[in-house]
Amino acid sequence: MLHYDFIPAQEKSSRLWIMLHGLGDSIEGYRWLPDAMRLPWMNYLLVNAPDEYYGGFSWFDFAGDLVPGVARSRKLLFDLIDAQRESGFPTEQTIFGGFSQGCLMSIEVGLRYPHRFAGIVGISGYICEPEKLVKEFSPVALQQRLLITHGTQDPLLRFEMVRKQIAILETAGVNIEFHEFQKAHTIAGESELEVIRKFVRAGYAVVGQ
Repeated sequence: MLHYDFIPAQEKSSRLWIMLHGLGDSIEGYRWLPDAMRLPWMNYLLVNAPDEYYGGFSWFDFAGDLVPGVARSRKLLFDLIDAQRESGFPTEQTIFGGFSQGCLMSIEVGLRYPHRFAGIVGISGYICEPEKLVKEFSPVALQQRLLITHGTQDPLLRFEMVRKQIAILETAGVNIEFHEFQKAHTIAGESELEVIRKFVRAGYAVVGQ
């Protein structure tokens, strides 16, 4: 079972944003998100990865065979999303997103989960076995909306490698809005947040709120 913190919306709503952190980070690293996004109708669920890692947490073993850890974390996240559905947050009203390792898990879960999300947001991440993922899409994978952002100066996850992985999903028919930023392995401030904000609003057809 994953540890998480629920941050309620300023306005009563069934809209939910599940946010997954990157390697070595935690819930604490994304407490700024609700204020920065300026979406008063959005509830937030900040989630800790299952494995301890130098004061933070990890979703999988990035230095070895990442597949077993990805599969384990995928099941835990399926259970978490199922629980949110049962507690009144429909998947169709849920944004599922993450940074770095959290981005990988967002894509992994988002294209395998059997229900459509309001949107999937992947920031500065990569994909676990993209060719295999394409063969194991959920029945609604091609109905999902994905926003993927990446830095042309990322020293950890090279832009060219990630762009080739994304192309495999695009060729398979996945609906991906891809944005590159002149940034390293980080979030490019308000310029990137505005791209994310517009994508999220469009998922609810509430542009202008």
